[in-house]
Amino acid sequence: MKKKIDYDSFARATKEQVEQKFATPKTGLTAEQVKAARQQYGSNQLTYQKKTPFIVEAIKAYITPFTLVLIALAVISFFTDYVHAAPADKSLFGVIIIIVMVFISGTMSLIQSVRSNQAATQMESLVQVKITVKRDGKDCEVDMDDLVCGDLIQLSAGDMISADMRLLTSKDLTVSQAALTGESYPVEKKADVEVTEAATETSYPNLVFMGSNVVSGTGQAIVIATGDQTVYGSVVKDLGEKPEATSFDIGVQKTSMLLIRFMALMAPTVIIINGFTKGDWTQALLFGLSVAVGLTPQMLPMIVTTNLVRGAKKMADKNVIIKHLSAIQNFGAIDTLCTDKTGTLTEDQIILDTYLNCDGQIDSAVLQQAYLNSNLQTGLKNLMDAAIITIAQKQQQVPTQFEKVDEVPFDFQRRRMSVAVRDDKGAIRLITKGAIEEMLEAATKIKIKGQIKTFDIDLTQQVLNQVASLNRQGLRVIGLAQREYPATKTNFEVSDEKEMVLIGYLAFLDPPKASAKTAIKELNNLDVNVKVLTGDNALVTRAMAQKVGLGRVALITGEQLNSLDEAQMADAVERHQIFVKLNPQQKKTIMQLLKQNGHTVGFMGDGINDAPAMKVADVGISVDTAVDVAKDSADVILTDKDLRVLESGLLVGRETFGNTMKYIKATTSSNFGNMFSVLVASIFLPFLPMLPIQLLLLNLIYDLSCMAIPWDKMDAEFLQHPKRWTADSIGKFMVWFGPTSSIFDITTYALMYFVICPAVIGGAYPTLSAQQQLAFAALFHAGWFIESMWTQTLVLHALRTPKVPFLQSTAAKPLLIASAVEITFGSLLPFTGLGRDIGLAALPINYWPWLLATVLAYLILVTFVKQLYLRKYTELL
Repeated sequence: MKKKIDYDSFARATKEQVEQKFATPKTGLTAEQVKAARQQYGSNQLTYQKKTPFIVEAIKAYITPFTLVLIALAVISFFTDYVHAAPADKSLFGVIIIIVMVFISGTMSLIQSVRSNQAATQMESLVQVKITVKRDGKDCEVDMDDLVCGDLIQLSAGDMISADMRLLTSKDLTVSQAALTGESYPVEKKADVEVTEAATETSYPNLVFMGSNVVSGTGQAIVIATGDQTVYGSVVKDLGEKPEATSFDIGVQKTSMLLIRFMALMAPTVIIINGFTKGDWTQALLFGLSVAVGLTPQMLPMIVTTNLVRGAKKMADKNVIIKHLSAIQNFGAIDTLCTDKTGTLTEDQIILDTYLNCDGQIDSAVLQQAYLNSNLQTGLKNLMDAAIITIAQKQQQVPTQFEKVDEVPFDFQRRRMSVAVRDDKGAIRLITKGAIEEMLEAATKIKIKGQIKTFDIDLTQQVLNQVASLNRQGLRVIGLAQREYPATKTNFEVSDEKEMVLIGYLAFLDPPKASAKTAIKELNNLDVNVKVLTGDNALVTRAMAQKVGLGRVALITGEQLNSLDEAQMADAVERHQIFVKLNPQQKKTIMQLLKQNGHTVGFMGDGINDAPAMKVADVGISVDTAVDVAKDSADVILTDKDLRVLESGLLVGRETFGNTMKYIKATTSSNFGNMFSVLVASIFLPFLPMLPIQLLLLNLIYDLSCMAIPWDKMDAEFLQHPKRWTADSIGKFMVWFGPTSSIFDITTYALMYFVICPAVIGGAYPTLSAQQQLAFAALFHAGWFIESMWTQTLVLHALRTPKVPFLQSTAAKPLLIASAVEITFGSLLPFTGLGRDIGLAALPINYWPWLLATVLAYLILVTFVKQLYLRKYTELL
């Protein structure tokens, strides 16, 4: 591993010391030095995240905790039910059913996973450009990848900076670091500056970094870091690391282990009881294995995946790309949304917000003079010039009676620029704009209340107060001044910028997106707390926060955050809503602390500096204007600038969660109830309450009907709050609702064993012949098979909503149809040849009234228990 770059030492070192470190002559590196530098410091290539191979995707799809159990059961069943069975009893039916379950679940998961990967936005490298490098005394063009440490690079306006560099010379150099830091405005960079204090890497004035670009000016720099060693590269490299487990991943894992523990307890108990009471240990083993299968929600991976894919398709219709399917589930669980400012809450563009005279009033004359200054200059127009020109043209404040006479270009020493113009009467006017402090040096007078007054202490303080007030609104302010000169003067110099009259202010803003305020309000209504994490300064960020509806909330800087210990920091991330002057690592740390505090966190960003936090968050969200690194680390990409789509994403996520929980909770509770019933029946019945093959088929038919659950709907009340997957709630649900089904299973046992079977077969079980006992058992199995199918199916409708099923809340048509088909098929099965082959017998007419009464009583009891459960735990799913 290469040593971490010490940017502080490079910033403090003299230019000569940096050149000596890399042995770079004034004529540039030689071919031999380039080769040696590449071996010593590495190439200028970035390590991007690797795509998951298809074979790995396939293994993940087919090998889950549940399918592993099923595969093990299939292997055991193969040996006990086929290899070691008597020739007349050999059967692969049970093995085939288990394999079909594994195949359907795994194949559906694989198909949807592949589709998701194909739709994902792939990471793109930086644009490949030619870089002008001085080597062997000549300027030559090389690919960005060919740069090495020690190379001498010439920088000019429009250049993309392709490595981390130390400036050797500079002239009026400004660089945009927005993608790295989130700061909206370009920053000034100087080669000849003495660094005395440590700072964040991008704050050093004599260092420039890969991923930024030159806005104006020129300079020469020496490469000090390349590829993965750069600030940009370290962010990209982190993206290739294994992602942290999300709340969804943890929920699935805990649920799987919970159900496996139940299975490990119930199955051996059933085997032992049936072995001792029935005397047939082989049959007891097969039945115990069937019980284990019955406790397993075999279709869970497929149901979850189908739910997620359906959610992804819904989001695609709203111009949202879901890159990772689990993000849909996590979307619904988000209770804290952290967002960058620039490009996410703001438009990431500079606009002229207002133009004021020195009385603080909007004045078109100020805009006209500013337009002349910005439009007539011949230097490189910056973002502020473009904003002035745009507004002046839009407001039709473009004066035409002036012609340019001369100009005094901008430089960073005086931080002003001037244009001299002649009006249609021949009068000459010098118009100057620049930073307020420098404008106060050039201006000795001020135009206020229509009069020209000489500056004094009070007037100077008045100007500073006006500017401070605008700064507190998040506006960047420059001043505008003018001076009349004789018509004979045509040459102007810096020395002419004196004794000027300050006439007004120009205030600039990176405006919030039109949808931001509404989006934040909607998120708050959905119980989602919004926090702003940015590299920008406090004044700009606080003002933006107020504009988007966050109000005057608690604010903390990255420096203040670093001064806290871990416990204080964990408390600070809870108390504060705005975090400013953050570096990428600090954003990542805040994500980790919020997750440790029990939150499910989403992070929305668009810059390189946001990528580490997006990767750690439960859901990384990017926007349409994001850089490639941010898009690659995101789980969700908004292709529409309307942030209100976040509300749709949350609702889809919560609906997906609800439909997933319907299957898990209803299935596991009814399965648990059935298995508990089996346990009771095994003690008292002289035969198995249901044959292994019947139990497996019952589960298969039920699970196939559950494939319609992803198309179900959720009650509106359910969607109003974040939903987090907790395994302990599933355990409580099983304990509460499982025994309710057991009550009616046991009444069905009693009805079949003491009433219906003796009446049809012609006597009590102990008094019958062996042949009659087989018929008795077949009729008993059919009665419980149908009752189990009816109750298991209908309880899903009862437990899918806190309301009264079918009356106050009805399932969507796909689920209603699937349930009807399942009940019809199961009810007719005992009357078919297949039913007879698996040991079921046709039921008499008097069974059906009893069945309807049992089902009705069951639904009434479940509804009553549901109300008790809601009083205790307040939430059903």
